[in-house]
Amino acid sequence: MRIVNLDHISSNPLLPEVKQAMIEAIEKDYANPSSQHQRGEEAAQALADARASVAALIGAESPKEIIFTSGGTESDNHAIKGIALANAKKGKHIVTSNIEHNAVIRSLRRLKGQGYTLTSLGVDETGRVNPSDVADAITDETILVSVMHSNNETGTIQPVEEIGAICRERKVIFHTDAVDSVGVVPFDVKEMKADVVSFASNPFYGPVGVGGLYVRRGTMIWPLLDGGVQEHNKRGGTENLIGIIGMGVAAEKARTDMEQRLTHLKGLRDRLLTGLPEHIDEYIINTHPEHSLPNLISISVQYIEGESVMLMLDDENIAVSTRSACATGSLRASHVLLSLGLSHSDAQGTLVISYGIDNTEEDVDRFVASLGKVVKTLRDISPLYKKTHS
Repeated sequence: MRIVNLDHISSNPLLPEVKQAMIEAIEKDYANPSSQHQRGEEAAQALADARASVAALIGAESPKEIIFTSGGTESDNHAIKGIALANAKKGKHIVTSNIEHNAVIRSLRRLKGQGYTLTSLGVDETGRVNPSDVADAITDETILVSVMHSNNETGTIQPVEEIGAICRERKVIFHTDAVDSVGVVPFDVKEMKADVVSFASNPFYGPVGVGGLYVRRGTMIWPLLDGGVQEHNKRGGTENLIGIIGMGVAAEKARTDMEQRLTHLKGLRDRLLTGLPEHIDEYIINTHPEHSLPNLISISVQYIEGESVMLMLDDENIAVSTRSACATGSLRASHVLLSLGLSHSDAQGTLVISYGIDNTEEDVDRFVASLGKVVKTLRDISPLYKKTHS
């Protein structure tokens, strides 16, 4: 039986065009892009072409504003720590939200141990930060505001345009973690008024282990990796050219195919939301009905554990997740879902359904039908369900 992958938020398949470009790059046996000979210049041109494609995807004014990294985690670390270190003379206060990815949370925690202070803002019941709370939190000592563009567990998109405008007016650097947004939804750094943006290749069907950081010209940020002068002297070390070439092709495809992909993904989302009540009841949709990614739905099924549902669906060759793959293995309820006001039991009953351009309507129908059977089986043996329905 064919495996239905509804865990695209953890990992996407490579596009055939991306895979072919990477194979051709391997066979070409590129030299080091920093080498000052003909083969090095060919490699440098391939690197420049990929950088231009990525810059075009996010509306950067110049390809020089793009720094290639090893992925979203490094990009977040570089953004948070690099800005903090470069601007410490101005102040040591940072504003963020309490639903950020662990790459941001733990970077901030590391800085807190070095004398930086932190204001973490709550979200409303829909999972969104109030821009006025950001404005109120900024002080004369504030050097950075970091609020993610979309949440990797709920798919909810934040009002980053308003937050960016506030930061630009107050002359505070604005960073947004857009790892799950860039290449998935239209994204323009100028409209966001973002100074620094973290993103990764895999969400738009490029290779894993390649990411990027947009740094607006004039923004003070220190490198985390010291060495050579690669990446405009902002990240030392020879670039992962094969992966970057793949990322460049994926970026170009994401830009040209955006409208077609959005139509397909929104159709799958609507079919899923329509089909759910036909098969299960007593569940909570954690994803914002309007401001959200088109490829992710978070569902809290009451009275049962999400991990049990996930394992039983896996037996049916259907792959889903219960939270961010980066948090897998943690026994604690998701900090994101608790911030929305969910109880611990409802948070533990959450499934993250994420689909991609390779999924079909038949995949969605098979999922909701199987979910209904699994939920019935688990509720039949759930003491919590029996207690509340006796």
